[in-house]
Amino acid sequence: MRLPSKTTVIRIFRILAVAEAFSWAALLVGMFLKWVLRTTEVGVELAGPVHGAFFIGYGLAALAVWRLQRWPFRVALFAGLAAVLPFATVWFERWAGRRGYLAAATGPAAARVQEPAEV
Repeated sequence: MRLPSKTTVIRIFRILAVAEAFSWAALLVGMFLKWVLRTTEVGVELAGPVHGAFFIGYGLAALAVWRLQRWPFRVALFAGLAAVLPFATVWFERWAGRRGYLAAATGPAAARVQEPAEV
């Protein structure tokens, strides 16, 4: 059995980070409709399982990237905490990307690679 490449796992992680945030938004709208407006439960019934699936997928992808990229524990902890706070997965994904934790080359060391200056 062939495992997916680092690039593929990182891409899946990035997609799930955004999908988890959007599903949070859908669930929050569904809860507003159910508990505040008291109009319908459909939003919660649909968005709840979808958000749950993306939440679990994001968590598993974060664990996979942590292992593949050899993140320090604090970075993995931030990834886990981001899943609990609404929309924080997008913030974490961007933060980790800027610092090189989502670079497929060599993990955090890839952030130290200097890019050629623009001419």
